Amino acid sequence: MRKLNSVVLAGAICGLLLAACGSSKVATSSTTTTAKKVAIVDCPLTGTRAPGNVVPQRAPIAMKVDNYSLGPVPAEARPQSGLDYADIIFEEQVEGAITRYAAVFQCHNAPGLVGPIRSARWTDIQMLSELGHPIFVHVGGIQPVLSLITSSALVNLDLGLNGSLESNPAGRYAPYDTYTTTQAVWAHEKQLTTPPSPVFTYSTKVPNGQAVTQIHLDWSDTSDIYWRWDVATGTWLRYYNVGSPSAAVIKPDVLSDGVQNQAQNVIVQDVNITYGPWVENSGGGLEVESHIIGNSGKAYVFRNGTMITGTWVSGSASSPTKFLDSAGKVIALEPGRTWVEIYPAGAPQVVTPAVSTTTTTAAG
Repeated sequence: MRKLNSVVLAGAICGLLLAACGSSKVATSSTTTTAKKVAIVDCPLTGTRAPGNVVPQRAPIAMKVDNYSLGPVPAEARPQSGLDYADIIFEEQVEGAITRYAAVFQCHNAPGLVGPIRSARWTDIQMLSELGHPIFVHVGGIQPVLSLITSSALVNLDLGLNGSLESNPAGRYAPYDTYTTTQAVWAHEKQLTTPPSPVFTYSTKVPNGQAVTQIHLDWSDTSDIYWRWDVATGTWLRYYNVGSPSAAVIKPDVLSDGVQNQAQNVIVQDVNITYGPWVENSGGGLEVESHIIGNSGKAYVFRNGTMITGTWVSGSASSPTKFLDSAGKVIALEPGRTWVEIYPAGAPQVVTPAVSTTTTTAAG
């Protein structure tokens, strides 16, 4: 059962009804005889200017992308493809304390393949329902989860049932060889013409916080993640440890096109996680459930080399999660890509202050 929005907004209408297509700003252009006010239209999920100053009339795509790798690159899931064109990336824990991504695309097409695409999880509904009716691209899943997805706001697009959308590039092997394209998915779901509402607030003014140079999130041996602030690019660059806890070998997290994973904003959202009741795989791993909808917890927002400590609050499934500072005000993000870490509450998370010392501070 797909919940389709019957409201079709033509591209011409978008220029008039900006509230339905993204936020807008006003710019003034002048000549020797006149001055014109030009509305600048922003992408709803990044706060950056929309391509051609028009938000594409299409639903967001959320693709489940694997992140499992034990051997040197290329091995298993890494290097992934297409993530550098996503608006938002959610990272969630699955069984075995490994992680997977939900890469969300709306304003821009990825020019090539995106993947490798893997199976759905219960947490996906918790993360993605705030996007309205996103096209949820995955490859199968256990039946209880698939049933819940069918009854949710997510538009279920299983590549296992839509072989014409699937690509299997050379050099990859199952189950890490299933890819697709944003172009093919949007063409398949061309009747979905309503863009999402914004889920974040954006501002170029940096909120008060602590200057930080590095974030370390230690999920597991396969997901031991570092984010490092890079002044030159104005982004947080992503790294991962391929060594041991006692002998770390930290390498850039580079995609198949040679681009390092990066984001203007990194949000660490501490979430209560439970296990079960369903068995997820042949090894007996229990379904990991990250409880977001209707809950709250600690949050750490990283932007412009600064950490703002606060809380997150989620209401109904369709309501965007709010990230609030210590005074209860919404924390504004830097316009650009946002990476949301759905992180287990109580798990190790350490930040390095931007001072001339090696002292580290626990963020949790």
